[in-house]
Amino acid sequence: MTDAAERKMQFLFALRSKGVTDSRVLTAMENVDRGLFVRGTFADRAYEDMPLPIACGQTISQPSVVGLMTQALGVQPRDKVLEVGTGSGYQAAILSRLARRVYTVERHRRLVGEAQRRFDALGLTNVTAIVADGSHGLPEQAPFDRILVTAAAEDPPGPLLAQLRIGGIMVLPVGQSDAVQRLIKVSRTVEGFDYDELRPVRFVPLVEGLGQD
Repeated sequence: MTDAAERKMQFLFALRSKGVTDSRVLTAMENVDRGLFVRGTFADRAYEDMPLPIACGQTISQPSVVGLMTQALGVQPRDKVLEVGTGSGYQAAILSRLARRVYTVERHRRLVGEAQRRFDALGLTNVTAIVADGSHGLPEQAPFDRILVTAAAEDPPGPLLAQLRIGGIMVLPVGQSDAVQRLIKVSRTVEGFDYDELRPVRFVPLVEGLGQD
């Protein structure tokens, strides 16, 4: 077995051992090489189940958390998805293999440019990366079937809840950045919103406004 094949097998085993069991999610994660999204000092740790720093003071989440969030989102092949917090583009690339259309917004222009170049290199034509304040969502493309937020707010932002289609699902971390955060699944029904608490997590805070870079 080659080093690459063994690394991929260990990567998938780590995902399964942490509770990522959805076959579509596992296939998507097998087909998106995390090594393409980690550069520089930490490149040799791309296949470990750990978060890693990227530019602009942000992070690429650990693969098991990406997998569990994607699994909780329950993306269907016809879905239109909004991701808040593009970061490296890794999560959006996985979503692109599960959904019809993915819009991903990020406050740092530099990160959007780098992510878009990765999407282009991978031939992902159903992903659009946009420089925007993610706390406001993307009203011009609403409503969305699924919304994924990769930064923690104290409460689910009202504009994002409003942009979720009835029958839609949003997954996001909620809590203070310096205290315990919980991963929450929000389901929109005709009557309102149902909230399910999934697990403790730690994410960078959701910041309003655009970044300086």
